[in-house]
Amino acid sequence: MRLEARDLAFGYPGNLVGRDVSLALEAGEILCLLGPNGSGKTTMFKTLLGLLPAKGGEVRVGGEPLGALSRREIARRMAYVPQAHAPPFPFAVRDVVMMGRTARLGPFESPGRADHEAVESALALLGIAALADVEYTRISGGQRQLALVARALAQEAPLMVMDEPTASLDFGNQALVLREVRNLARHGFGIILSTHDPDHAFACASQVALLHEGGILAQGPPDEVLTPARLEAVYGIAVSIERLASGQTLCAPDLGAPAL
Repeated sequence: MRLEARDLAFGYPGNLVGRDVSLALEAGEILCLLGPNGSGKTTMFKTLLGLLPAKGGEVRVGGEPLGALSRREIARRMAYVPQAHAPPFPFAVRDVVMMGRTARLGPFESPGRADHEAVESALALLGIAALADVEYTRISGGQRQLALVARALAQEAPLMVMDEPTASLDFGNQALVLREVRNLARHGFGIILSTHDPDHAFACASQVALLHEGGILAQGPPDEVLTPARLEAVYGIAVSIERLASGQTLCAPDLGAPAL
């Protein structure tokens, strides 16, 4: 399954947020959308999902125009992982993940054996099966985010759109979520995710789109796109990029000399 945006313009009534955006996501790829606060990442994602109408250009999913697909058809092709949140009711983790089966059920239809199997499989794949009966509101932020990923996985859509999946997570939980994102790509899912952190793009992405002033400044493999000059242009601060002996790449801001 391929997700493609062609000359996409997006925004709200009377407010054009971005324009001339073209990108493509293939099965097994991780495309990281990187940009500062207010650069339009969430607005673009809502447009890719059909939650906002495109203000120009088009989005195609599996070769078909997004506008020609019903909400149920879109949900069977693309799953959405929002930023971490706390629901108003203390659902069990299993019940939260079961919500991903909605696109597979008819009106007033109850989950059947296949639905329960999909939920259990998603929980097991993400390593949170032991949390199935625990209240979602009582688990850690990283575990809640994995539960949201499991919900998307249970949806059985080949494409996943993840809006800042590591937002507000501590260092360890960020690493936990990024590791599972990489594992999902190895299982053949196409994943587009947004982040503020260049290190996350280096850690998991096969492609990066660097968003700046409503458009894509550069797009391609992380090592080619994320240069000190481009990151300084986007974030307004000098940075250095270091490649460790382990092969890992890290980005560090230049904070200047400490005050005496």
